[in-house]
Amino acid sequence: MSIRIAAFWSVGAQYVGFVIQFITSVIISRFFLPPAEMGLFSIALATAMLVSIFQDFGLQRFIAGAKELGDDLIRTCSSVSLIFSVVVSLLIMALAWPTSVFYDQPRLFPILMIIGAAFLATPWSIVPTALMVREMDFKSQFYMHVGSLAVNMIVALALAFMGWGAELLAWAFVAQVFSRAIIGQYLLPVRVPFPLALKGSGPILKFGSSASVLYFSGAVATRSPDLIVGRFLGMAAVGLFSRATALASQLRFVISGAVSGVLFPAFARIRDSGEAMGPPYVKVVASFTAVTWPAMAGLAIASQPIILMLYGPVWADTAELLFWIALGEMVLVSLPMTTDMPILMGRINKLIAFNIVETIASILFLFVASQWGLLEAAQSRFAFAFVWFLIYARFQQQMVGFAWGPIMVAYAKSGLATIAAMAPMLAAFQYWIKPADTNLLQLLGLTVAGIICWLGTLFLVRHPAADEIKGLYVKSAPLSSRT
Repeated sequence: MSIRIAAFWSVGAQYVGFVIQFITSVIISRFFLPPAEMGLFSIALATAMLVSIFQDFGLQRFIAGAKELGDDLIRTCSSVSLIFSVVVSLLIMALAWPTSVFYDQPRLFPILMIIGAAFLATPWSIVPTALMVREMDFKSQFYMHVGSLAVNMIVALALAFMGWGAELLAWAFVAQVFSRAIIGQYLLPVRVPFPLALKGSGPILKFGSSASVLYFSGAVATRSPDLIVGRFLGMAAVGLFSRATALASQLRFVISGAVSGVLFPAFARIRDSGEAMGPPYVKVVASFTAVTWPAMAGLAIASQPIILMLYGPVWADTAELLFWIALGEMVLVSLPMTTDMPILMGRINKLIAFNIVETIASILFLFVASQWGLLEAAQSRFAFAFVWFLIYARFQQQMVGFAWGPIMVAYAKSGLATIAAMAPMLAAFQYWIKPADTNLLQLLGLTVAGIICWLGTLFLVRHPAADEIKGLYVKSAPLSSRT
């Protein structure tokens, strides 16, 4: 599968998956679960995710990046996956009672027990997923991703209509994990061998041990905000905070995260061919910032009408949190592939050191800010994003070999396009309507106007993304229009 076709299926999976998750979250949050109930599940999920990173044990990256992969090695990977999935499941269940006591929330116990049981199914999806990535078979990944999210949606909405509380989200998560395993095995059967085949597991364990330290550090940085906010500010506060974080991160991922899945094997091929990585990396930076910056800036500026229209007045306090978190995402996307590149280049130990520093900084920023209040906690995410950039910038430049001059030019062009995209909305909010009074048609009209200004600026400043857009148009145009 070519990179363009792979990107099409990968982006398609993320867009369709985003729509499913988005619709589910809006219905559940607006009509069924208030912030405190959402906060309760967020605490349980964050706790589980701190442990769940070990169930992968770096297998997906190991398989996707291995130069040679035979049947014996695949069976060994499946065996290792089963062992770690069982361990993770038991660890999550063991944390159920201490977590419920720590937060003085007895309902956390059954929720965590339910989530822990879900991970028993992951060995039957991890290896098939990794093999699909390795072969760039993102069409099959599309079916796995979208199919499992559809099952999640059906179960969540059914239980919500039956009057369930936060527990419904845990059972929907179980349904998603098991359905993903079933779909994966149907599309690409990879049986877990019995008895387990552990011969030749040394390289897997060596890579996995380093990768797991990295992923755990990353998980702490990603999941600790909910845990810290929940501890100091309560369940309702963490519900509001996690809603803002989820909305911003989901939008960022659906725009740039889908392509990131294609970039790992693509850059692996560039590495193996001996070609320079700097020039293509500059194009990646330019494309990421050209698309993600305007989207995140728009989410920040229109945060109030978006939250009110989607989730209703009970979630109104989420808007000011979303403003700062979305701005932080703009910084975080400015230096893509900070995890992928060191893994590809064999610099994982140094990456772990940087990741630990990043995690400590993230926790300190949020811990201090949470002493003042919820808004300050959200603002700390924006401030931390700049620290994150400074931590990784020089390391990424030395490893990939790009020049800062072209990167800065890309930033400048993307910045101009972002300003142009925001101009109609900013002008409207300043001279025409208040954000809180904006209706759906007005917001859509301002968005379309912003997109037109954005496209015009991309071509005016000769942004690299303009060539990609032009290429997509040429490829999609009817043959008669090209002759």
